[in-house]
Parts: sequence; C-alpha cells; structure tokens
Amino acid sequence: MQIGIDVGATKIEYILLHDDGEESIRSRIDCPQNYDSIIKVISDIVIKLDKNTNKKLPVGVCHPGIHSIQTGLVKNSPNCKWINNKPFQKDLRESLSREVICENDANCFTLSEAIDGSGKHYKIVFGVILGSGVGGGLVIDKKIVSGPHGITGEWGHNQLPLNGENFENNLNNLNNLREGEIESFISGLSLSKMFKNNYKKDLNAQKIFELSRKNNLDAKKIIDQFKKNLSLGIASVVNILDPDAFIFGGGLSNEIDFFEEIQSNVRKFVAGNEFEGVFLKPKYGDASGVRGAARLGRKVSF
Repeated sequence: MQIGIDVGATKIEYILLHDDGEESIRSRIDCPQNYDSIIKVISDIVIKLDKNTNKKLPVGVCHPGIHSIQTGLVKNSPNCKWINNKPFQKDLRESLSREVICENDANCFTLSEAIDGSGKHYKIVFGVILGSGVGGGLVIDKKIVSGPHGITGEWGHNQLPLNGENFENNLNNLNNLREGEIESFISGLSLSKMFKNNYKKDLNAQKIFELSRKNNLDAKKIIDQFKKNLSLGIASVVNILDPDAFIFGGGLSNEIDFFEEIQSNVRKFVAGNEFEGVFLKPKYGDASGVRGAARLGRKVSF
C-alpha cells in the first residue's frame, strides 16, 4: 500500500493505493498559495493516512515542473510558482522523517497508465499532455525514464519541424525561439492566440473545437492546422523513441476525435513511412497523476 499526492496550481489530490491498484481513499483539497503551507498540508495528509492504516507508508508526490537532479530544486513550474526554485523533495523528507519521492506530473500520469492502465500491454509508452501547455512523459518496461537532467519527455519545447527556415534568425532572440516550439502551435493557449490573430475573436480552445465540429470554416482552418502540427510533433517523437503506445491526457486531448487521421498523418512524416503504434485515452483519466505518484514508492513487476 502506498500514498500518492498530486500537487497542482489550485488543488492537492491524495490517494491510498493498494498494490493491486485498488483505491482505499482518494480525495482533493484546496492547495495553499504559499510554500510552507503546502509542506504542512502534505505532511498532515500523510500523517492522517498513516493513522488510518497503522503503518508508516511510502510516499510519492507529483507536481508541475522538473525536479533538478543537480540542484535538488524544482524548476520550470510556472503554474505552481510556490514550489519553483524550492528544495521540495528535501523539505518533505525532513518534515515526514522518511523517504519521499517527487516526480514530474506528466511522468506520473504515464507511469500509472503503463502499469495498469491503457498502456499496460506495451513496452515503450509515451504520455502526451495537451492542455494550456504541452508536456509528456516516457516509461519503458514500466519504469520512468527521466534522463540525467530530468527533462526526458519535454517534447513541447522542441522546435516544430518545417519551422527550420526561421531557426537561424531566431537563435539570437529567445522569445522568437520560444515561438517556434511545438507548444506554441498545439496548446490550448496557442489555438486561442491563432484564432484571435486570424479572426479578431477571443475564443478558448474548447469553443474552437466545438465550432469546427459544426463546420464553422474559420474554426476548421485552425483545427486542420492543429492536426498537421500535432502530427509533425508526434512524428518527431516516433523518429527518436519509436513508442509502442501514446497515451493522451490533459483537457485539450478530450476534444480530439480524429486519432485515426493523426496516425495516418504521422506515418507520412516518420522514417520509412511505417508506424504501427497506438493512440489511447487514459484508463484513469484525471486520477492517473495521483495514482502514478503512489506507484513511485514501490518496485513493480507485471
């Protein structure tokens, strides 16, 4: 049995998970807006769950951003700025007087789905997170692969293929370079920005998808470009990692009802034009992150 905790910008979700994947407890509370309070709230949750089980349980915590192996600090966590540049794992270990494992939330999402979710029958599983931003995680043989710098899976920060003609000019301007990233073309925020730039209307991504399904010509143009950009981005992942399965999470992925079209497009862009990997929805939905966090504290063999 393990404790999993998912720290988000506004909510903290926690779970008591059995080895067989059964949930004893899963609940959410508001996330405090300062660092010391977050440490205390998590510690209180763990102590409460310990008392419920009369055991000192292993704890896994997932959060936005990257846990730097070099410095021990959380970095690149703009949506949860209270833990940014903080020794989050170290402070939790000291507060709880036990081993606590912290990990990126996209990695935990992917781990959960690879162990006993939609990707449980596949060796190489890549999690695709599409929301206000773009993230990802890599799991091979049911183990997270985060790399020596903790940045494996950050495909949203790669330059979008076919944008290369502007790359040299952008090198001297970081802002321009960011504008060429995959995230700047397929995130929810980027779709809203493109629609406003082209048609002078403020719409969120969900509304653009809705209008496209109703054959609104302006929205269809934006979504058609989204399909191409998403296909190019995924093809770049295939050419490097060749995953057996992609698991799609995040709010924007719920709008996608054209996976077969994306798979067909990806085949056109990968080396050899052969790709038989599958695109899947997550079995556990929004709970995949916290379930994956709980899985951090144990060795799994399936």
